[in-house]
Amino acid sequence: MLSQLMMFFGFFALVLVSVYWVNRAVRLFDQLISDNQSVWVFLELSALSLPNVIRLMLPVAAFVATIYATNRLSSESELVVMQATGFSPFRLARPVIYFGLIVALMLSVLSHFLVPMSRARLNERNLEVSQNVSSKFLSEGTFVHPAKGITLFIGRIDQTGELGDFFLSDRRDPAAEVIYSSKRAYLARSDSGPKLVLLDGQAQRLDAATGRLSLTRFENFTYDITSFLTPPGERWPQVEELPTSTLLSADEAAMSAIGATVERAWFEAHDRIAKPFLPLALALVAFAALQGGSYSRFGHWRQIGQACGLFVVLFLISNLADKAAASRPGLLGLCYLAPAVGVALGAAMLAWAGRGRRPARAGREALA
Repeated sequence: MLSQLMMFFGFFALVLVSVYWVNRAVRLFDQLISDNQSVWVFLELSALSLPNVIRLMLPVAAFVATIYATNRLSSESELVVMQATGFSPFRLARPVIYFGLIVALMLSVLSHFLVPMSRARLNERNLEVSQNVSSKFLSEGTFVHPAKGITLFIGRIDQTGELGDFFLSDRRDPAAEVIYSSKRAYLARSDSGPKLVLLDGQAQRLDAATGRLSLTRFENFTYDITSFLTPPGERWPQVEELPTSTLLSADEAAMSAIGATVERAWFEAHDRIAKPFLPLALALVAFAALQGGSYSRFGHWRQIGQACGLFVVLFLISNLADKAAASRPGLLGLCYLAPAVGVALGAAMLAWAGRGRRPARAGREALA
């Protein structure tokens, strides 16, 4: 039974992660391509987002795998045979508990190690991409808006990097709008940052107060673009990137340095500890729900519907408890509410299922 659960879990985890990841990757692809990024950047950012996607999908895959495996074993009368030999529902649930603990171990590795590391690297790469001057400017034949009030158009880009039919509109100053146009231009590096060098062009300045348009022709002109670029600065780590040990021992000074609070750090740490036990609770509830009905060759659709309803309820409890624990420091214990409720509910349903079978078993023993 454990091998069946692991096999179906691997299949459903692969399907769910693929669907969710492809959905996010398509939006990321459109964004990066519109910013003139390479395919390698897209592949790197997609790979870095994969651990968090797996973390989100594993509890759902564990629940679906338990439902499918239990219903299949019951339809093929394997569970019925085991029940007829005297196996109690708690004894039958032992492989499910082992399965839930294995998934919890996988989720713990993701939550405590892989996801924080991937998020840190992902944020670093996003910052590097946002500061890439080429991705902001070198887009041939399209109007781009690298900053508010700035419109840029490049007619062609030569292999040497020269920009042809250059157009730039600067509307950041409400008092005057300036339009620069030139036949040729190129990007140049300097100690103070990148510069645009315009050749053989003109600058048109429209005064908003008087409505007067002034025209200035030039052979070469240098335009400073550092004013609307994102300053490099120093990137402070986010709470989600920090190790769990750092979060548990967080103090006010260290958290205020990165713009966070101690309560936020403690909530993140306890959430990482509690969430891996949610697949165990979901698997136990799914198995217990299917043990509540009698054998039918038409399947256990009513019990499956009840399990899906309990699945929604547990996730609702988890979301509400997380919101309450994040807003009030004294309620960190609510992080463990959903797993605890799920395990208790599964145990109660197994006890009820075993109670329903005792009279029949006692009757068989009396007849013997």
